[in-house]
Amino acid sequence: MSGGGGGGSSAPGRFADYFVICGLDTETGLEPDELSGENFEQTPLRRTFKSKVLARYPENVEWNPFDQDAVGMLCMPKGLAFKTQADSREPQFHSFIITREDGSRTFGFSLTFFEEVTSKQICSAMQTLYHMHNAEYDILHTPPTNDKDSCSSTGDCNGTSVSKLQRFNSYDISRDTLYVSKCICLITPMSFMKACKKVLEQLHQAVTSPQPPPLPLESYIYNILYEVPLPPAGRSLKFSGVYGPIICQRPSTNELPLFDFPVKEVFELLGVENVVQLFTCALLEFQILLYSQHYQRLMTVAETITALMFPFQWQHVYVPILPASLLHFLDAPVPYLMGLHSNGLDDRSKLELPQEANLCFVDIDNHFIELPEDLPQFPNKLEFVQEISEILMAFGIPPEGNLHCSESASKMKSLRACDLVSDKRNGNIAGSPLNSYELLKENETIARLQALVKRTGVSLEKLEVREETSSKKDLKIQCDEEEFKVYQLNIQIREIFANRFTQMFADYEVFVIQPNQDKESWFTNREQMQNFDKASFLSDQPEPYLPFLSRFLETQMFASFIDNKIMCHDEDDKDPVLRVFDSRVDKIRLLNVRTPTLRTSMYQKCTTIDEAEKSIELRLAKIDHTAVHPHLLDMKIGQGKYELGFFPKLQSDVLSTGPASNKWTKRNAPAQWRRKDRQKQHTEHLRLDNDQREKYIQEARNLGSTIRQPKLSNLSPSVIAQTNWKFVEGLLKECRNKTKRMLVEKMGREAVELGHGEVNITGVEENTLIASLCDLLERIWSHGLQVKQGKSALWSHLLHYLENRQRRTTSGSFSTSGILLDSERRKSDTSPAMSPLRISLVQDMRHIQNISEIKTDVGKARAWVRLSMEKKLLSRHLKQLLSDHELTKKLYKRYAFLRCDDEKEQFLYHLLSFNAVDYFCFTNVFTTILIPYHILIVPSKKLGGSMFTANPWICISGELGETGVLQIPRNILEMTFECQNLGKLTTVQIGHDNSGLYAKWLVEYVMVRNEITGHTYKFPCGRWLGKGMDDGSLERILVGELLTSNTEVDERQCRTPPLQQSPSMIRRFVTISPNNKPKLNTGQIQEAIGEAVNGIVKHFHKPEKERGSLTLLLCGESGLVSALEQVFQHGFKSPRLFKNVFIWDFLEKAQTYYETLEQNEMVPEENWQTRARNFCRFITAINNTPRNIGKDGKFQMLVCLGARDHLLHHWIALLADCPITAQMYEDIALIKDHTLVNSLIRVLQTLQEFNITLEASLVKGIDI
Repeated sequence: MSGGGGGGSSAPGRFADYFVICGLDTETGLEPDELSGENFEQTPLRRTFKSKVLARYPENVEWNPFDQDAVGMLCMPKGLAFKTQADSREPQFHSFIITREDGSRTFGFSLTFFEEVTSKQICSAMQTLYHMHNAEYDILHTPPTNDKDSCSSTGDCNGTSVSKLQRFNSYDISRDTLYVSKCICLITPMSFMKACKKVLEQLHQAVTSPQPPPLPLESYIYNILYEVPLPPAGRSLKFSGVYGPIICQRPSTNELPLFDFPVKEVFELLGVENVVQLFTCALLEFQILLYSQHYQRLMTVAETITALMFPFQWQHVYVPILPASLLHFLDAPVPYLMGLHSNGLDDRSKLELPQEANLCFVDIDNHFIELPEDLPQFPNKLEFVQEISEILMAFGIPPEGNLHCSESASKMKSLRACDLVSDKRNGNIAGSPLNSYELLKENETIARLQALVKRTGVSLEKLEVREETSSKKDLKIQCDEEEFKVYQLNIQIREIFANRFTQMFADYEVFVIQPNQDKESWFTNREQMQNFDKASFLSDQPEPYLPFLSRFLETQMFASFIDNKIMCHDEDDKDPVLRVFDSRVDKIRLLNVRTPTLRTSMYQKCTTIDEAEKSIELRLAKIDHTAVHPHLLDMKIGQGKYELGFFPKLQSDVLSTGPASNKWTKRNAPAQWRRKDRQKQHTEHLRLDNDQREKYIQEARNLGSTIRQPKLSNLSPSVIAQTNWKFVEGLLKECRNKTKRMLVEKMGREAVELGHGEVNITGVEENTLIASLCDLLERIWSHGLQVKQGKSALWSHLLHYLENRQRRTTSGSFSTSGILLDSERRKSDTSPAMSPLRISLVQDMRHIQNISEIKTDVGKARAWVRLSMEKKLLSRHLKQLLSDHELTKKLYKRYAFLRCDDEKEQFLYHLLSFNAVDYFCFTNVFTTILIPYHILIVPSKKLGGSMFTANPWICISGELGETGVLQIPRNILEMTFECQNLGKLTTVQIGHDNSGLYAKWLVEYVMVRNEITGHTYKFPCGRWLGKGMDDGSLERILVGELLTSNTEVDERQCRTPPLQQSPSMIRRFVTISPNNKPKLNTGQIQEAIGEAVNGIVKHFHKPEKERGSLTLLLCGESGLVSALEQVFQHGFKSPRLFKNVFIWDFLEKAQTYYETLEQNEMVPEENWQTRARNFCRFITAINNTPRNIGKDGKFQMLVCLGARDHLLHHWIALLADCPITAQMYEDIALIKDHTLVNSLIRVLQTLQEFNITLEASLVKGIDI
């Protein structure tokens, strides 16, 4: 468990399992450590040599088998270091973690110091290395005499190299003393960092102080190994070091888990802002690389960030100190949190990192952090940072961090805000917050925060600085003041972080989907199961949280957290972390019942601090347990002597076994017992009562992460190959799961079962899934890269490909056959169509390169992926990219994912499945870019289109905007123009200016294509434009539909009937020759009305981001307008031959009738009067519009306005009773049948509850 919860709480409950000594093995002598790299150019003192585990006590304990490789590597990650008396030789402490294959952890604490080398062989070996090195150096660096530049290069030599020689070449056996590093180390089951540090420091002090310690060293080590127990949960423990008492305390089961690293240091090193950003990256499972010259800093930052995640746990590779020999692990294509040691000389630019597209790089020593692109904001980040800053300042830590921790820490101590407030001796009045506030006013971060908060309208004048509680006076704390401050700050910060999650996920249990089968079968189908209702949870959240939450819910840590919740039904077998979290959530729920803060984005501050602080204070004031004091052991005379300054080889006979009374020291127990024991102990730790459940939880944790931990051993090429093979399998599995998840979401869950889909996916969630697909592609493309170029591996591969293509094109081996074929085809083909867009990976890249808004490589790669998804070409493009085998070989190592042919094929196959659904992930995201649109107008061939003399115009509208009126040059029916992204296209207005002799135009349809995404829309018309023709209209509004892409057209024709003619085609027949109009019976008409209204109702029931085009539902093929048209045409008396009568004519007559009624003041009831007035007002307004929209266009406008203002059902009632109706309709007409009219009115009334907004193009020129 992360945060030092202690992976395997050791069976006998001892404080430490092993005491280890590492260093130089004088028998084997100096072995250069090749794996640690950068060796031979260094001077011998600077090189790394292999260190060995020299001794360990006891030899082995069965509940925690000793891992020699791992301990050796982590005690001295850089191997042995040599120094002379001229160098500084301060002892260095660091801690480390060993994660076993099953995910359980052991903790190590080591102190490295320098000892004089007494072995003559080693000293002379070092001297020999120096002679060799100097000889080589001279050969390499003697400037050639005949060279023109010789003077400058000699200058160079003298300037830098000679000074280097003097600095490092100082080992001379006769003059210098040689020192070598040695390390003492404790391996413990739980992470009591402060206590272990004290134990080791006191042991080291015993060896270096002139007075020998009171007892032989063996007594102290025996004591810590065998006589000091682990403190039980909720208790404190005191035991004796060599020189003074040591205290440690362990939280109880209802507090936050054990965590013993100083949070203060992390905030001083990085500053609040950076810590919160790093924390966000960790929660979203980005790759995180920490970089520092201090091992302990790497460890402190890593452990702090993972501890602050409570109740979630980091599920991926976790190596806070990456030994130099494991550097190849940096190209692991999985999320990781690793710490890399810098030598303090090279800067960041020298660091070769395989991939940076989703890397968070933290340069700890330089207070600097590089974030992955488009990192979402942590919810309520401003207030969160503010709350943390208040606590930090109460402890005198500036929120922006201390750039020079060590120096400034001492200055800060003299300036503790709290001390000033509560220091009665200085004559300050305690409790007046004034002084502290004045102090804080100086602080720049707070000034920035105040400016920000002022803008959001909250006043910050009284900044709270928490004062220390007075209880300290009553309780005598057993540890020193400084240490107590560390405890206090730790718990306060951790409570604030934990409180964020309890607030955010206060009602998470409601959304957990409990499996409806038994655990066994749930487990086997675990990957297909949804364990959390993400969509419902997100729909309840405040809008600003969504970018973060929608990504967080997709992480492995969230999935494992919910799995744990499902596995542990009853209180008793709950995971301890979960129990603590749930009890906190319950408290918040209770509070919320009394004072409902229902899902607002109101910031709730942390209220649990005092209580948490109190329990620590009580433990430290009253020590629960004191261990046995160290005592003399039964040692032979003469043993236990040692030389000043040398850590002795200890007496193994007394240290190898503990007190005889302990039954658990049978060291030779067979291996399977030991394994069983470890399982058992793991089970005990998690409070599980049977192996079965243990297996589940363990597997649930490992799910989805094929590699949890690199094996720390000296790696042979075969091990590396095997590791990479696991990565390849893992990537493939992840790709399969992602594509499946995205398709299921896109089609809707029910849809998948029923084979069709109504349910759609929210924009936020779709974006999240596509972003995570982009991350996966970046990880695949950076696995096994030979040389890294640019931040995006995918984009750099595409650029190489482009370059190769251009080289070949210039050498003339490429023909442009693709284009020629099309143009030939068009001559022979009579039906007018647009020349198809060429499918070209290169062209798509060029489109992306031309978008000036996208500045970075990572951004370009993502845009390219989005565009390819929208064009349904992702799989095809990537296949083409990878078909250049020469290039792939050049860029990738043999083990890379992209060079494993089978996996690569399967991967492309998974991506192919995206072609089954329509994504608009490019159009909807890049809303401000310029897009070329291609227009084709197809007039009817039969009726003299060529004689047309007027000047046509067109205006195209989409969900994001419209083009304005575009004049079309006469007789040009195809043109391309550029304008800002219109989004999905909805309507086209087309018309002409009625000039010239023959101003009549019969347009079949209009096609518009987005030249970047290739989406083509067809706008059917089939009506005349011209005075005296058809309904006399000079302009029409056409409603468009997206055509399916060409790739599928061939297959489609066999399966589905051809698209029906557009409604306007039907109208045309009606009006040109009334005899052949399709006769619909009343039942069919009612059905059509029902479907049209139903479509609109469904539209409004979808979440806003998922709605399609309302215009299509009103004016499209089976829309409301065409359905009402059928109503009014039913039983319409057909007039004399050659004279067309339109519905509009009928409506105008009705209007005249009502107006004359008004004048004669023969008005029935009030209500009726308003309806009639409204009706007349609308008809007049539409008739007065400056547009030439013809009678059917006017009818369409009236229906749309009536729907918008919820008047349609009133008007139908009005017209049904109108005498004009009796004249113009036959007796069988639907409008004369009262029961049918009443049911029609009821159907139309359902539209009243919706707020219908009309597209501008539908109501241009009307201001009602």
